[in-house]
Amino acid sequence: MAERELDVVCLGRAAVDLYGQQVGGRLEDMQSFAKYLGGSSGNLAAGLARLGARSAMLTRVGDEQMGRFVREELARLGVDVSHVRTDPDRLTALVILGIGAGDDLPHIFYRERCADMGVVEDDVDEAFIASARMLAITGTHTSTASTLAAVRRAFAFAKANGTKVLLDIDYRPVLWGKTNPGDGASRYAESEEATRILQSLLPDCDIVVGTEEEFAIAGGSEDVLDAMRRVRELTTGALVLKRGAQGCTVFESGDIGSLDDGVVIPGFPVEVFNTVGAGDAFLSGFLSARLDGAGWEECGRLGNACGALVVARHGCTPAMPSRVEVEHFLSLRPTPFRPRLDDALSHLHRVTTWRDDPRPLCVLAFDHRSQFEDLAGQHGRSFADIGRFKRLVADVLLDVADSANDGVRLGAIVDHRYGDDALNRLANRGLWTASPVETPGSRPLALEFSPAAGARISTWPAAQIVKCLVFYHPDDPAELRHRQEERVRELYADLVHQERRLLLEIICPERGGALPDPVVRSLRRFYNLGVRPDWWKLPSQSAETWSRIADVIAHNDPHCKGVVILGLGEAIDTLRDGLAVAAPFGICRGFAVGRSIFADAAEQWFAGTMDDAAASADIGQRYRAMINLWCDAAANAA
Repeated sequence: MAERELDVVCLGRAAVDLYGQQVGGRLEDMQSFAKYLGGSSGNLAAGLARLGARSAMLTRVGDEQMGRFVREELARLGVDVSHVRTDPDRLTALVILGIGAGDDLPHIFYRERCADMGVVEDDVDEAFIASARMLAITGTHTSTASTLAAVRRAFAFAKANGTKVLLDIDYRPVLWGKTNPGDGASRYAESEEATRILQSLLPDCDIVVGTEEEFAIAGGSEDVLDAMRRVRELTTGALVLKRGAQGCTVFESGDIGSLDDGVVIPGFPVEVFNTVGAGDAFLSGFLSARLDGAGWEECGRLGNACGALVVARHGCTPAMPSRVEVEHFLSLRPTPFRPRLDDALSHLHRVTTWRDDPRPLCVLAFDHRSQFEDLAGQHGRSFADIGRFKRLVADVLLDVADSANDGVRLGAIVDHRYGDDALNRLANRGLWTASPVETPGSRPLALEFSPAAGARISTWPAAQIVKCLVFYHPDDPAELRHRQEERVRELYADLVHQERRLLLEIICPERGGALPDPVVRSLRRFYNLGVRPDWWKLPSQSAETWSRIADVIAHNDPHCKGVVILGLGEAIDTLRDGLAVAAPFGICRGFAVGRSIFADAAEQWFAGTMDDAAASADIGQRYRAMINLWCDAAANAA
């Protein structure tokens, strides 16, 4: 087969999952929910993308906020969304799920006339189907006349263009109207209609995938072996039987004498935390390996590993593993029984599933609080004027962003004490944003929102980075050092639990007689404590020190996003040399500078000798100059 643009087109369900966050209780008692991408086809497309496959979705979403979330999340995960239509009349499907005690995993489908079931024949484009090596269909989309017509058209285009066809039986009795609407967790109920429709599709399938219950409905018999034999009579395609903790069995061809007659691939022993989505994870791994030309044993092994990782975690799509992560899992002897509690696996999942903009950062930092309070006090201004000035700076940033070099990403560090209006102005513009959590000037480190800092951070926008400045020296007295280290460790643990990102800023106070390279030793110390920031913010260093910093980060966390360079209020021309030294080192990913850009304008604005327009012009000119300095330094380094 000639090279094709896509690996897999997934036609089927794409929805929003609302997962209860209180584990072990009744769904009736849940108080908060995490919002994730869901739906079997959405899970599959996302899982494939995380493993490096070129996946695409063919579905519909509603013309509302949840529909936009589904589309944007698919795209963020690397899925082609060019054929995700917006349905003008239907709402995006929702599923509410809980993780109760024992095997109690309740879920309620809100899919009455939902958008993904609005797919019609005209949504299926032949060129799109022909551009993929495989078409993956879910059985749910055979449950209505209109979606079945779309499925049949997709089958016909696949057959005409040599695109392989996979049917994921994906039988949910509630979605066929065979159980009451609240019984979403039910996996089997007899349905002659479902059996008849599924069997009409089997002859054109190259691979059929399902659980024992799903093959029972496809084969029309509660005796799974009899059902498998009936399915075999209707298709020459490979049959993949998902068997949960036992693993899977692949029946490539020929008669089926027993459920162990095929290629049996054992599963991995893990603690079952949440079974929902594990089958989609299995199929993601299985197909990924198959697309790479692997044999059935390797397909099953990778599929079982992906399923084992997801069955042990919260959520469906967010739990899907990356290639790096699943390969690490497979390399362990023995594999961990509780993957979600394994520190190395959890970190790999955290850092390898985050698809962040890779461009260098040019960040305008105006999160200063005590400095602005002092300035307002000196000139008889109110604290409300601090918020006004920060709104002005935010508007300057947006103006600069409109004409900025496409090779860099602009951003801001803004506080929540005086900068909420500024942050609101920056929202939804695709800028990198961070907010501070430290009490200004505290040493030992104190968090501004203590004793409930974690709860306060949980109310921030999910994409907002948490910035923490700590005045730390590795040669500080032991008591001071340990207090600071413990505070940073506690913060980091909170952020990991909340799936938040950390920018850790280290400023080493001067200490007479101290050992050399305090910054290098500080980074090494925090890594030894298990703190692995997503970003570091550090002062300018010598080339020799940058080399050592790069080595420390590469050794301890090669997935770190990098270092941004702070300004410490130095003149912009003075910062030029520091950027030039840093730019050749790949770990240096830009700057986060504040007072060097806005300090002069702020002094005059608060004194009443500079108006808004003049202050904006001055800050904009200096910010552009800093961006140009970085771009020039990066170009010269290249």
